[in-house]
Amino acid sequence: MRSAAQYFAQPPRRQETLKKAAHVLSAMRTEKVSLRQASLEQGISPSTVLRHAKAALRKTPRGTYAARKSDRLLRVLVLPIEGSLAEIATTDSRAATLVAEYWNAVTLYLETGDDGELARFRGQSIIDAQGNAVPLLADTDELERLGSAGVLSFQSLYAKAS
Repeated sequence: MRSAAQYFAQPPRRQETLKKAAHVLSAMRTEKVSLRQASLEQGISPSTVLRHAKAALRKTPRGTYAARKSDRLLRVLVLPIEGSLAEIATTDSRAATLVAEYWNAVTLYLETGDDGELARFRGQSIIDAQGNAVPLLADTDELERLGSAGVLSFQSLYAKAS
């Protein structure tokens, strides 16, 4: 899959499986946990993760699996844009990490008014699955407006399954 349209054409159950597999990889990288432990936390079997995300894993000399530093799996992420939220497909795990850090900065700003962390994202963008640059919205006035309108209240940076 290479686009949000292809992702959303999948049955909701498969979308959820793909999202869980991406979360497993993220946990393996950031929390330094095993495939088994990360899979257990996400409620998905290690064999299912291997089936959907094997290219993002490498087998260690001990016979266990470790997440590669980055991967090219499709992820559909939610980003604020001028006036609303958009679902952006990316095939770069580093872009997904940047978006997670960006959301942490947005949340901090909306909760405290501190835009210090948000300043780092001014002028930054991610590359979507089609190769287009998608700017990260760092305009505090627009983020305040979206926050006040309730547009920014959601549970996950990952797109919802249809």
